[in-house]
Amino acid sequence: MSKTDLPVIGAALNIMNVKLLKPWLFEKNRDVEIQDFVYPSVMDGDWQGIVSLYEQHFAGFEGRIGIHGPFFGLDLAATDPEIQNVIRNRMFQGLDICEALGATHMVVHSPFTHWNDLNFGNSDNLKSQIYEACHACLDPVVARAEDQGCMLVIENIEDVDPMERVRLAESFDSDAVKVSIDTGHANCARGASGAPPVDYFVKTAGKQLGHVHLQDTDGYADRHWLPGLGTICWPAVFEALRNYSENPRLVVEVFGSYVADIPVCIARFEEQGLAQ
Repeated sequence: MSKTDLPVIGAALNIMNVKLLKPWLFEKNRDVEIQDFVYPSVMDGDWQGIVSLYEQHFAGFEGRIGIHGPFFGLDLAATDPEIQNVIRNRMFQGLDICEALGATHMVVHSPFTHWNDLNFGNSDNLKSQIYEACHACLDPVVARAEDQGCMLVIENIEDVDPMERVRLAESFDSDAVKVSIDTGHANCARGASGAPPVDYFVKTAGKQLGHVHLQDTDGYADRHWLPGLGTICWPAVFEALRNYSENPRLVVEVFGSYVADIPVCIARFEEQGLAQ
């Protein structure tokens, strides 16, 4: 495979570090994920002002832009109608931000936990309750996402069985709902819960895979290290992406001092013939 055929990697960022990555992102119109809007204080504050700053930074940008949607305290498996109403309102607000930005994906968090995985066989209606709650929370949100051309991607958090999220996404019967994989979360689930390796998550998602957070861990904690610093087998991950998926959005999601080193990390992947 020539270097020009390698998948193009982008980055997750916030307004504090956008200048660090801007030239690199523009170079190949790399995928961008904006993460300022996960915080309730931002959602209830001047989020329009932050949108205006991004509009200035990304004027003329031709790559795909998305956001990480709100998630703190927002359990999509919540069965209380009052809580479901709060979740819907926050998700609608996330779509307001997507519309203002011209963003075309929004990350939401999976409802599936390690406890769920252990107890699906112990309760006849546990899984159906989760599905019903998710649809109560998201059905109106999905309808609006369809109208504005935005894709909701469901990210694994504690997921043990990679197929559960695929089934959930398919249950909406909408092109506006796809699967997201966080490679570090999958690696943590492997260490803590006996989940399969990361490339299995990719293979299981297949064409339902719309988005990937690339980060590395030691298989114990959610480190958000640069890819290559932990225990994930990256050649296997990129082989699975090449053979099973169809152009998902690929963003490195690291924090702190690691952000400035993202271009160096991806240059190393390019030297190895994995990505650019």
